[in-house]
Amino acid sequence: MVEQKIIDDILSRGTVDVIVREDLEKKLKAGKKLRIKLGIDPTGSRLHIGRGVVLRKLKQFQEAGHQIVLIIGDFTGIVGDASDKDSERPRLTLEKVKENMKTYLPQIARVLDVDKCEVRYNSEWLGKLNFAEIADLAQEFSVAEMLDRENFSNRFKAGKRISLHEFLYPLMQGQDSVAIRADVEIGGTDQLFNLLAGRTLQKAAGQEPQNVMTLKLIEGTDGRKMSTSWGNTIYLDEEPKEIFGKVMSLPDALMQKYFEMFTDEDLEEIKKQIAKNPRDAKVRLAKDIVTWLHDKKSADAAEQDFVQKFVKREVPDEMCTFSVKTDEIGVLDLIAKTCQFCSSTSEARRLVQQGAVSIDGEKITDPNALIQISGKHILKCGKRNWGKIVRD
Repeated sequence: MVEQKIIDDILSRGTVDVIVREDLEKKLKAGKKLRIKLGIDPTGSRLHIGRGVVLRKLKQFQEAGHQIVLIIGDFTGIVGDASDKDSERPRLTLEKVKENMKTYLPQIARVLDVDKCEVRYNSEWLGKLNFAEIADLAQEFSVAEMLDRENFSNRFKAGKRISLHEFLYPLMQGQDSVAIRADVEIGGTDQLFNLLAGRTLQKAAGQEPQNVMTLKLIEGTDGRKMSTSWGNTIYLDEEPKEIFGKVMSLPDALMQKYFEMFTDEDLEEIKKQIAKNPRDAKVRLAKDIVTWLHDKKSADAAEQDFVQKFVKREVPDEMCTFSVKTDEIGVLDLIAKTCQFCSSTSEARRLVQQGAVSIDGEKITDPNALIQISGKHILKCGKRNWGKIVRD
């Protein structure tokens, strides 16, 4: 029997929709070995950690003893999924899809035990459908249902073109579920319509409809939705130091979500650390993600590389040392009273709010921030004031 804590984590961590939650929880408690489906279209040669969100959830199912079924969309990839698009998506050639497919499994293997996965290619069944069979699938959906989908509805109202082949994509993804007799299908929130299409077609085929789980979409390094076209991605196969640096560049507001989606850390404890010391929390996050995709040794080395390149590169050889007698100190007190870099607390507040104050290379923008003092720290205030902060 699977522990209730593991079941709760599977059903809750990072999830948005679980349909039907009671049914899926009952099956998980009963210890039934479920077929967990994920379809991936080879629309590019590299996978970013936005895909890693779903792969981590599959890993949870895999570790709980369930069968992961990976469907590589060599057929659906040609048609193209319009789920997250506000305009018609260009169709890919079969040659381009095949080229992109070559690197997929090695990248997925960074997260999942691919040797234990069932890997299928949906051209196996979709390529054999005749026109009458496609019409049978299409009759299970109405035009109104298709236009009710948010991105189609928005495009229709804006007078943007919607090709008929785009309506066929949910049918194909749903037929994937019928072909492999999926018990559960997972995807991002933008995939909900497609996942529910699987339930519809399974019912029509006389199968028990799959449960559906959607996960939160992840933002990229600039705070917008992670997208290769925007260049704000962190790739699964990137070098440790690149991953570390990109995580350190994340907006602080994204840290809690990244901890939830990419680590196993206790979220209540992390929430307190972020509030207390955002920089240390971000270093912890960066090391966790590098360890996940590489190993701990690589994470430690990436941290040292980051410090050498971005923290120490402009630090003067000589600076005054200031001692602090407590484990933490308010940033305004530190720069105005301990170091006397400012003539008043109000001036210190202004510098902090302008982003002119940093500790160990990390900007401090909250005037109420408490600085944790452990070991030696480098303080920069304005353009010229530097100080070495030590715990007395």
